[in-house]
Amino acid sequence: MGISRKYIIGIVITILLVIGYFIADSILFSGVKARTINENGIQANYFVKTNTKRSTSIVLIGGGQWGDYWGQQFANRGYSGLSLQYTQREGLPKLPEEINLEYFEKALAWLKKQPEVDPNKIIVMGASRNAELALLLASVFPRSISGVVAYAPSAVSWSNTVLPYNSNELKSSWKYKGLDIPYVPMDKISGNQLNSINMLEYWKKGLQKADFIGQAAIKVEKINGPILLFSGKDDQVWPSSIMADMIEKRLKTNTFEHSFQNIKYENAGHLISSNPDDNTSYRTGTINISGKDYEYEYGGNDEGDFKAKRDAKLKLMEFLEKI
Repeated sequence: MGISRKYIIGIVITILLVIGYFIADSILFSGVKARTINENGIQANYFVKTNTKRSTSIVLIGGGQWGDYWGQQFANRGYSGLSLQYTQREGLPKLPEEINLEYFEKALAWLKKQPEVDPNKIIVMGASRNAELALLLASVFPRSISGVVAYAPSAVSWSNTVLPYNSNELKSSWKYKGLDIPYVPMDKISGNQLNSINMLEYWKKGLQKADFIGQAAIKVEKINGPILLFSGKDDQVWPSSIMADMIEKRLKTNTFEHSFQNIKYENAGHLISSNPDDNTSYRTGTINISGKDYEYEYGGNDEGDFKAKRDAKLKLMEFLEKI
């Protein structure tokens, strides 16, 4: 039985639509598309232009939409960006606890081999707890990492129990060569009779644990390159500006040899690392504690956050130009 005319027309239309989509996509899309990496256990999106040669590369700790945004921004400026996820994918840990730093060591080794990358110019960048991890990685792998950018940073490593969805058993957040990275032990945050919760006080109490702060302090003085810190003075999620000052004090005490910037913004909160091109207002978040949802403040205000994000992006690009 012959193929009907309507069937042939349908196939032709489908083919034309597919071709049209790819043509339109190539015309309208001005960014750099990600190359999906799934090698040797590493899972990431890699952003780089085809004509980039031996340039600075930025590892975006945590990946996701945040990492992909910045990866594309860096690639458009002639760098490369590795948006690196380390949890919540098949083959990766489900929870951010007892994370082996060897995973990041393998990612750095892979990145060094790429022809677009100058192996002596690899930067790590993170926000919030991923800023904690970025600073830690740079202190542990000074031969592979040449600088750090940390938004809303931490001066110490924290236990897994700071996150309410992690396991109840007290564990390290990070491990290397089978050993725990020293941490500040924390009880899980408790709920209350209200519908809101004060996150900042929880972390400030942790910083009062003097017996643990010393051993859990990230050895930032071992970082082999410049450090750029951004924080909002009105961060209501955790005391990022206080911890940025702790980092600065430690660097001065140890006569840090590289450049260091501790930039703190008035009227800005925890979300200064979010997309600087987006002026959308996010004033509160939600956290689930023991089955109940609580609202918490991010801090800052719309104008303060937006100004901080825009200024931080400019200073970040200036920072990378000097690497």
